[in-house]
Amino acid sequence: MKRGKRYSAAVTGLDSNEKRKLSEALGIVKKIAGAKFDETVEIAVRLGVDPTKADQMIRGAVTMPKGTGKTRKILVFAKGDKAKEAETAGADFIGAEDIVTKIQGGWLDFDVAVATPDMMGQVGKIGKLLGPRGLMPNPKSGTVTFDLANAIKEIQAGKVEFRVDKAGIIHAPIGKASFSAEDLFENARTLMEQLQKMKPASAKGTYIKSVSVTSTMGPGVKVDTSLAGLSAA
Repeated sequence: MKRGKRYSAAVTGLDSNEKRKLSEALGIVKKIAGAKFDETVEIAVRLGVDPTKADQMIRGAVTMPKGTGKTRKILVFAKGDKAKEAETAGADFIGAEDIVTKIQGGWLDFDVAVATPDMMGQVGKIGKLLGPRGLMPNPKSGTVTFDLANAIKEIQAGKVEFRVDKAGIIHAPIGKASFSAEDLFENARTLMEQLQKMKPASAKGTYIKSVSVTSTMGPGVKVDTSLAGLSAA
């Protein structure tokens, strides 16, 4: 892929193997981000887990204290009073069997889906369409619930779902390049703290193996995973 002059100038002298403090790494990512759009900043955390084991399949959600900088379209599977609750809370799309049929027809114009537990029988019919795209409601991420108002509020506030992939890596957005380095740091630290809390008892050896941060169009910058490397200082 051909890189622009600004990108080339920004990465000149950047040692791709050097590990930096998280705050410093985020500052570099911000400096390099030079696209004509507000690039998303993402963190990748490689965990010492075996995703093939059910108790080591790390999956959950965390609300970014500084938001994500992105407005997401919310779909809610609900009926009756719960559908009204979702509408009042600000959901973008609400439905039941009609929405299931619409999705079966190819419609996927939403970013996150929430469902009441009684609707999961219907939602299960489109699991093969939603699952691979990370759109399947799940109790572990708080998207299967009767408390729709709170679920929608959290998503609007910057709730981010994450799930370890086959390689044992968690990928999650932590904001935009236009965010201050301090705000990006707070979001990243919040995710890291949540991952630490979720360490499986059966996971042996080093749990957090490596961390890197990057922007949409930029290179990855490695982070020191020692305590000092994850401090703001």
